[in-house]
Amino acid sequence: MPAHDVLILGAGLAGQRAALAAAEAGASVAIMSKVHPVRSHSVAAAGGINAAINPADDWRSHAYDTVKGSDFIGDQDAIEVMCREAPHEVMHLEHIGVTFHRNETGQMDLRAFGGASMKRTAYVADITGQAILHVLYEQLMKHHETVDRYEEWFTTHLLQDESGAVSGCIARDIRTGELQEFTAKNVILATGGVGQAFKPTTNGLICTGDGIAQAFRLGAPLMDMEMVQYHPTCLVENGFLITEGARGEGAHLLNSNGERFMEKYAPNKMELASRDVVSRAEQTEINEGRGVGPGGVGIYLDVTVVPRKRTLEALREIVNIGKDFAGVDITREPILIRPGQHYIMGGVKTDVDGATPISGLYAAGEVACVSVHGGNRLGANSLLDTLIFGRRAGEHAAARAAGMPMPKAQGQARLNDEQGMIDGIIAREKTGRRISEIKDELGTEMNKNVAVFRTQDGLEHALDVVRRLKEEAKTAYVDDKGTVFNQDVLGALELGYMLDCAECTVIGAIERKESRGAQFRVDFPDRNDDEWQKHITLSRDGDGTPVVGYSPVTITQWQPEERKY
Repeated sequence: MPAHDVLILGAGLAGQRAALAAAEAGASVAIMSKVHPVRSHSVAAAGGINAAINPADDWRSHAYDTVKGSDFIGDQDAIEVMCREAPHEVMHLEHIGVTFHRNETGQMDLRAFGGASMKRTAYVADITGQAILHVLYEQLMKHHETVDRYEEWFTTHLLQDESGAVSGCIARDIRTGELQEFTAKNVILATGGVGQAFKPTTNGLICTGDGIAQAFRLGAPLMDMEMVQYHPTCLVENGFLITEGARGEGAHLLNSNGERFMEKYAPNKMELASRDVVSRAEQTEINEGRGVGPGGVGIYLDVTVVPRKRTLEALREIVNIGKDFAGVDITREPILIRPGQHYIMGGVKTDVDGATPISGLYAAGEVACVSVHGGNRLGANSLLDTLIFGRRAGEHAAARAAGMPMPKAQGQARLNDEQGMIDGIIAREKTGRRISEIKDELGTEMNKNVAVFRTQDGLEHALDVVRRLKEEAKTAYVDDKGTVFNQDVLGALELGYMLDCAECTVIGAIERKESRGAQFRVDFPDRNDDEWQKHITLSRDGDGTPVVGYSPVTITQWQPEERKY
């Protein structure tokens, strides 16, 4: 039976960085993922990674921009850690082989991103996440004697010992259907967000909230789940992401009158205001009849104002995306975009070492809420978040493992219970709905009522729909009765996770009766620091219902102020 000091679930940037740190600290490590590691969703991170590298810059400026971007609900102690450690982390990446873009003087080039007071985003064209992911995977190969990889395995249940500490997991080999118990002194969740609960989303099909829901079911509190980021530039047809790097290079946003409308909403930063501000501006233009394209549901992103040579050099991936998925050559004509679901600022509540309140359970990356993003994440801070807190979680878990014995395995009886659960899914009769139908209705409802603009009535309707879908999911049938690559069974499990996350998101949005960051309540349009400068937490009661609680926001050196761009 496999046993490891540190078991990492998820092999994107947070997972691989945690694995590398734990291995370098001398721990025995396993990294488990339901896809091959270099196909993790981190591969979609395009624009770059923030760090105060420029000698004229300072980590405190980066931290202030992040605090302001969070709409003053990010925890400033965690933001200070992230921004202070950022330059060293980016230099480390370069030293291990990431080929960041260099300028004509030979120095690392930096591009502008939204909400930043100066250029501080290091990049590899518009494939930054992919480039880092491949280099980290190569580095892990150096530790092949102490790092085991379980690729195309799916975790179905986290295990706890008699004291309540996490002691491993039950996982299913997707290729064969075999169930296996994995014993571990520590488990780090690095499973990403839950974008697939929305439709459309920029997230990959694998982003189904697995780790968030599994931690919640175990008793770990979630935090800031109502904060869901809509990215301003997603293809109208399918939600594909057009990187913020395009606006960083100078692209304009235009309405049906040909106006650069951001002059009205953010005259100082224009298209490079924070994402929540730009998304609301776009949606306002659309709602007031100045949208473009079929049905007027889009906005034009005009990249033709960027020199064509520069576009082909620095934005080559979205040139391909434009041609392949919208039939548009963005170097010669504007492309149709709109706001689309992109990122979850909330997640499993952790401290700055990635530790959750459950002993032995850690979380890092989008699955976690260490609260560096608060109400709104700045572009190019997500890669930084994954790497800084992935590393810290790996180091902390390795140190914890050094002084403790390996937990006892729970054995065949526990495996039999889990197999019985899966057999029950496969045996369902065709009397319910299809899993795909329920997922489609969930995504459509969330995009309608839990998106850029929210109302009490809309949120209450969404909660009713989510709870009805949770009941319907219990009888949703699967067509595939086999064991080899049975994606139907995975889909049934993932649907349950998405619905748990969606319920918490909606409850949090109903609870927060103000507008802050990504949460804009039409019926409460102002930010209310007196009552709502606090985190909303959600914990599970005895029958599985989310229970609302609160947690204070940590202020260190930046007092709340009105946020203007």
